Amino acid sequence: MRKALRWLLALTVLIGTLGTAGAATAAAGPEATGTTATDTDIKDQLLAIPGMSLVQEKPYTGYRFFVLNYTQPVDHRHPSKGTFQQRITVLHKDVSRPTVFYTGGYSVSTTPSRREPTQIVDGNQVSMEYRFFTPSRPAPADWSKLDIWQAATDQHRIFTALKSVYTKKWISTGGSKGGMTATYYERFYPRDMDGVVAYVAPDDVVNDEDSAYDRFFTKVGTKECRDRLNAVQREALVRREPLEKKYAAYAAGNGYTFDTIGSLDRAYEAVVLDYVWGFWQYSLLSDCESIPADAKAATDDDIWNSVDTISGFSFYTDQGLEPYTPYYYQAGTQLGAPTIHFPYIERKYLRYGYQPPRNFVPRSIPMKFRPTAMRDVDSWVRHHAHHMLFVYGQNDPWGAERFAVGKGAKDAYVFTAPGLNHGANVAGLVPDQKALATARILQWAGVASASVQADPAAARPLAAFDARLDRRDVEREPALRP
Repeated sequence: MRKALRWLLALTVLIGTLGTAGAATAAAGPEATGTTATDTDIKDQLLAIPGMSLVQEKPYTGYRFFVLNYTQPVDHRHPSKGTFQQRITVLHKDVSRPTVFYTGGYSVSTTPSRREPTQIVDGNQVSMEYRFFTPSRPAPADWSKLDIWQAATDQHRIFTALKSVYTKKWISTGGSKGGMTATYYERFYPRDMDGVVAYVAPDDVVNDEDSAYDRFFTKVGTKECRDRLNAVQREALVRREPLEKKYAAYAAGNGYTFDTIGSLDRAYEAVVLDYVWGFWQYSLLSDCESIPADAKAATDDDIWNSVDTISGFSFYTDQGLEPYTPYYYQAGTQLGAPTIHFPYIERKYLRYGYQPPRNFVPRSIPMKFRPTAMRDVDSWVRHHAHHMLFVYGQNDPWGAERFAVGKGAKDAYVFTAPGLNHGANVAGLVPDQKALATARILQWAGVASASVQADPAAARPLAAFDARLDRRDVEREPALRP
């Protein structure tokens, strides 16, 4: 009788699953069927969480992948004053595996992907869209509720809600602004995660002191490469008049406007001044061969194409800026933004210099900078970091101002991947650091074998690399955005 009842229950769950998820569930395969002792389908467990709703389920062999909405307060200090729907995704492996909590600090991708720590621990992955990036934006938008504490509390509530389903250890991670996000989350909720892996996370402690960036650009790469880039950047300003005519035609042909930044001229200079930064952020030293060797002899098209390829002439249009309004708002209110100088460009060719974030946010949105926010986080990391790993790229400008761990930190590390850019990762570290970082991630996630615990050199990712699923290339955002 008991066998019959168990068989009937299993059949009922199977029919319900096939009826609601169809081919998506079937395609996930037997490897992604980890459930609780009640044998409740994982989708049903997720949707049983108050405030959780399904947007869609997508198939991926060996996993279940869900796009979900989660109801969040607009203001966590006053939850009764309105809510909004925050988009998250869940890449489900098995409830018996650890979980990686990822955020890029911007919009979330709805395509199944697996971040490096997720592959290392062979775990589940929860990914969060940062508040105020569409569609995770309250309506109407009260921009004063976009700050690092509110966003960290979004993460805390999501973790608290999902911890009842994914009961094993959790690791938070993110790259660039996502690495910053993971760090801020740890600062405000240090008891949530069992470890943090923050990639290429800038740490702008004093917003008005940016000399570290100037020093970086005098040493990065080789002199030959720096000279090529500097010459093209300068030439683009020397040829401002003919290239701005080309820009105007380009903008008209694509319906681009310049109301937020104020003029085509301002936008043009902003794009050109991002050129050198953008190259080192997204390219490697070997890519210098693609830069015109003799800028003065290059054609206007050569100069335009090189700048457009690296900086992108669409970025400072209204249409290019609009998706990044939340980032620029935060840069101008808490995160800070770099300012660098251009000693190889005569003053007569520079009209605006690096422009502040205020110029990239509609004037209808009020902004006031709060200098204590980053100082607080920096101090906390130096003195209290625990189970934290920071990874930087040697040739990435954003690493010029980086997090550091001091005497009060425990089991915390800052490593630099030689020759790498804004896509630096654990795999790119020198062998002994790569082994140690991998071993610590496995240990924090509770899945380190006895051999790894005895010797970090034995550490390897637990899941095989999947070229479709595993994201290794740098995520390209428009230049001068982390």
